[in-house]
Amino acid sequence: MKRLNPKYIRIAAFILIPLLIILLIGGYIAYSKREALLQKAIVKATAKAKRDYNLDVKIGSAHFTGASTVSFSDVTIVPEQRDSLLRIKNFVVSVKLLPLVVGEIKLSDVLLQDGFINLTSIKGVKNFDFLFKKKRDTTSTTKADLSLLANNLVNEVLYKIPDNLSLNNFSLSFKDDSSEVKLLAKTAQIKDGNLTSTIDVDNGESTWHLTGKMHPSDKNIDVKLYADGKKVELPIIQKKLHVKINADTISTRLTKVEHSSGETKIYGSWAVSNLLINHPGLSPGDIVFPKASIDANLFVGQNYVSIDSSSVIHIKNVTARPFIKYTLSPIKIYELKMNTDWLNAADIFDSFPQGMFDALDGIQVAGKLKYAMNFYMDSSKPDDLKFDSRLDKDGFRIIKYGKTDLGKLNNSFVYTPYEKGKPLAPHLIGPDNPEFTPLDQIAPNLRNAVMTAEDPSFLTNHGFVEEAFRKSLATDFKTKKFKRGASGISMQLVKNSFLSRDKNLARKIEEILIVWIIENNRIMKKDRMLEVYLNIIEWGRNIYGIAEASHFYFGKSPSELTLGESIYLASIVPYPKGGLYAFQPDGTLRPGLHGYFNLIGRLMADKGLTPRDTSAYGFYTVRLREGLRERIAPIDTAKADSLMKQGGNDDNDPLPVIDEPAKKPNFFQRLFGKKDTTEKKQEEKEKQKEKTAKEKLKEQIEALKLEYKNKIDNIDTAGKTRKDIRVEKRRLKKEESDKEDELKAKANL
Repeated sequence: MKRLNPKYIRIAAFILIPLLIILLIGGYIAYSKREALLQKAIVKATAKAKRDYNLDVKIGSAHFTGASTVSFSDVTIVPEQRDSLLRIKNFVVSVKLLPLVVGEIKLSDVLLQDGFINLTSIKGVKNFDFLFKKKRDTTSTTKADLSLLANNLVNEVLYKIPDNLSLNNFSLSFKDDSSEVKLLAKTAQIKDGNLTSTIDVDNGESTWHLTGKMHPSDKNIDVKLYADGKKVELPIIQKKLHVKINADTISTRLTKVEHSSGETKIYGSWAVSNLLINHPGLSPGDIVFPKASIDANLFVGQNYVSIDSSSVIHIKNVTARPFIKYTLSPIKIYELKMNTDWLNAADIFDSFPQGMFDALDGIQVAGKLKYAMNFYMDSSKPDDLKFDSRLDKDGFRIIKYGKTDLGKLNNSFVYTPYEKGKPLAPHLIGPDNPEFTPLDQIAPNLRNAVMTAEDPSFLTNHGFVEEAFRKSLATDFKTKKFKRGASGISMQLVKNSFLSRDKNLARKIEEILIVWIIENNRIMKKDRMLEVYLNIIEWGRNIYGIAEASHFYFGKSPSELTLGESIYLASIVPYPKGGLYAFQPDGTLRPGLHGYFNLIGRLMADKGLTPRDTSAYGFYTVRLREGLRERIAPIDTAKADSLMKQGGNDDNDPLPVIDEPAKKPNFFQRLFGKKDTTEKKQEEKEKQKEKTAKEKLKEQIEALKLEYKNKIDNIDTAGKTRKDIRVEKRRLKKEESDKEDELKAKANL
């Protein structure tokens, strides 16, 4: 080994020794001046808080108690003209010296006694609104690098978690106009990487514990939250968000954080046990996940945030691999994928959250299933979005039905329709009911028109039309609301036959799953599905089944329906309660349906289901049954077109302007007898009719007055004397009075 030249050693010594002396001198000066520097820093910080955020910060005393330890007492922060935000009696903090040399502040030890954070939002006034104050930056318009922001944020949070913590009597409260929550950390300690705590919730309502491993310097955290003998729950969440959510335990783990090549990677996991969720948008009852977790690898790039496909979701005995990516710029792009390996079907059904799929409760299955889903949408081109969903099977079969017999529709069964969540009179669907119509006794025109309008590929698809789903998603995105549905005949049949009418996510997923089971296990033939569908769906207010519909509207049997009548009936399937608004008082159809007839007619003709014609495929031949015509109130075309698209299958009733006749007793009422309440109902109808007529007259008179007021205010005065103008005004007022008397005479009031 070659020895260093003593000459070079002497040169290095001459350079390093003066530098060391300078550092020692500087360190001594800094140490001796540290108190002055501390007070100067405090003055600067309090002035900045006052100037930028209108915060009055006061510190009773602050001084060094060690080389890198500062002790504070009687600290208060009060926003201007707001409630007090923070109060701390004693606060001692130590920082690590080595990171401080390179400009990083990492906490070593923290001691906090008798602290209080008070958040209030009273009558719209928040004492923490300064947190949302944005700084104006006119120096640059460059987009922020999300990966750097994420990396800095993680480091800032981790660096502020001390290696050792001793906290006593630190409380956090939030109060607004209607609710309040209080959390009191009686004790919290971090010692040798072990976290223990005792937290009092809402003055003794429950006691929480946050325990686990805390090694923030190594970016390694593994903690768990649980409560003594109770669920972990905050009632304020239910009050504010109208969602009930609680769990036995909630745990989180951070294992690694990396930043390289313009990407920040955060590796962690989250888990819950006996998670309960209750929200009407999800399900009408409680949904319980006994065991659920996700090993989530969060990747943040310069312009995107993603959950990488290396992540894994665990729900009881089922695992799946998700991929979620949201690209923010230059164009917003949404990506979602979900994949599983081949899984035992029994494990999948056994892992369904409790209370989510009521109709499938108790079902026993065998075989294997595999799921794959892919969604991609460029927000600038929503119509080009990609969506495909596939559930493959290998030997899948049903061993035993559970709560619901999915094969019941193959035989006679009782169907109970619902209105606004309440059951109506039951209907027997089968040959014992004289109103039941077999498929071969329903006019082919009606069958073809309904399939063309509702589900053109019904006879060949497996219950789902992915193109319909794609169009529905695109339409909903563009309109920012759930406007277009994607339910074909199979899905509508399942919804009507097996499920409640509640609109929620659980019901929709259950609907899709039942359709898949029925279609892929050939539980029902297509002809039987169509036959049942046409006999149970709603065709008008309290009109169920094609037999009732054809007699109600046209006074004929389903086998006698013409092409025009069939297309009309197909048009009201999505909006059954608006069916009568399609007609004018003389029994003819309103012009607004002309285009619809041409559309459905041409589609049928393209498939050879009807001859082509130039007369709108029977539009001009449709006539409402004469007994109903006198009950139709004369309304303008625009209002009629609007009302026709109200009162759909989800119980959104339009304003009643049509007095419908009393409905005949159904099969069960005829079989078991029915109390004679016709007279009472007739009286109620007459009263309602009179009330409606008065309201209608009032609206007509108000419209008349407004019309003539505009005429009087806009009289053409060119070349007219004042006398001529007065005469014109009197003439218009007389004309208005005569028309008002005419309206009253017509209403017999």
